[in-house]
Amino acid sequence: MRRHLLVRPVVVVGALSLACLAGPASAALAGPDVQAGKPAGKAAPAAQPVQKPPAAKPGAGQAGGAPEDSYSYRAEGRRDPFVSLLNRGTDVRQRKAEGVAGLLAADAVLRGVLLNRGTYLAIVQGPDGKRQYIVHPNDRFADGVVKAISADSMLILQEVNDPLSLTKQREIRKTLRAVEEVK
Repeated sequence: MRRHLLVRPVVVVGALSLACLAGPASAALAGPDVQAGKPAGKAAPAAQPVQKPPAAKPGAGQAGGAPEDSYSYRAEGRRDPFVSLLNRGTDVRQRKAEGVAGLLAADAVLRGVLLNRGTYLAIVQGPDGKRQYIVHPNDRFADGVVKAISADSMLILQEVNDPLSLTKQREIRKTLRAVEEVK
């Protein structure tokens, strides 16, 4: 013998049941108490109209007026996302200056040091190996400045042209003789 349960529909009348049955559109009209899941009190407040944000002032974002919220990129040690990774900045090799001003600090080779009236002068050879130049302290290379010349070396302060580098200058020391390693 089988037993069947008899299910009887229960009708609940109230603001909460109407909001559940009708969906979110009627829940918005039912009021804040019904939306929060609280039973309605004695009298449900009337539906409040939705307030729109105030309209922008005319002429604030147009060409006549300056925009209030302008954006400027601050690198703070990170790379600029708008600079191409393939062509990072300008290449100093594009400059065609005559003499020492056209040489890169890395390409210069120190060939000799002269003592002239108490100051040292350097004899520098370019990468082609044909031309030699006499360099004084404070002379400019394409990417640096000669800071000091001693009896056996020359110190160049090179300007780093890499946007990803945190340092903007570095020192390069060119010596007459290769330093021998001690084993």
